Amino acid sequence: MPTFAAPDGTRLAYHASGDGPPLICLPGGPMRDSAYLGTLGGLTAHRRLIRLDLRGTGASDAPADPASYRCDRLVGDVEALREELGLDRLELLAHSAGANLAALYTARHPDRVSRLTLVTPSVYAVGVQITAEDRLGVARLRGSEPWFGPAFAALENITAGRATPDSWQAISPFAHARWDETARAFDEADAKGTNAEAAAAYATEGAFAPTDTRAALAAFTSPVLVLAGEFDISAPPRAMAEYAGLFPNGELVVQSGAGHMPWLDDAERFGALVLPVSSP
Repeated sequence: MPTFAAPDGTRLAYHASGDGPPLICLPGGPMRDSAYLGTLGGLTAHRRLIRLDLRGTGASDAPADPASYRCDRLVGDVEALREELGLDRLELLAHSAGANLAALYTARHPDRVSRLTLVTPSVYAVGVQITAEDRLGVARLRGSEPWFGPAFAALENITAGRATPDSWQAISPFAHARWDETARAFDEADAKGTNAEAAAAYATEGAFAPTDTRAALAAFTSPVLVLAGEFDISAPPRAMAEYAGLFPNGELVVQSGAGHMPWLDDAERFGALVLPVSSP
């Protein structure tokens, strides 16, 4: 497992697997061990995946300064990885909260990004608004599921500002196409693989300047794919269409029947949607 030094000296790790042109992968969480990305549904058959363990997660060291967990301060870590790999330009794939980091990196280093793939992205970095009805409308598509009643009631409470400690666990089924043992195990691993201290610092004051970021991304002309899941209440397709529209060469694709981790829900379909954009 190779390591390299971040600008502040923190030792960071990355994991390389597969064959083909390199694809740099930024995990979500925020601040979750990149191991959960796995092979991204078998993309390793076509691409060399480079999964970065963000500082304080996975095999990367924790920094001396916990304030450096803030998302904008992680941009230098991605740039240090590019330099370590000896790449003039990166193809970036980011999932969920990792899309905030990808957006900030692209805004700061547009000449260093050849293609950008945002999988069910978080929107904090760009200020796209997701309404309660965006989430509830998507959730209603699951009305025939046996778990729907309690999960939908919990989601209504969350969107109305009445969340209880149990509400967040109750809506877990909405993240997956199938609420089975595999999905439950994935969710249980989430808490174990996430650095809670780092996650708390990730979006603290000063991390994001959406107006400036949107202006920078409006001048980014390389190809961008925004991949949404039809059933994803975290990144509803309407908001994802707005996100894709921030880029001159942005494209929205909605993976039917998929939730927040579309490569788990239908790996073959996920690969078919991602590879045409990501491949040279």
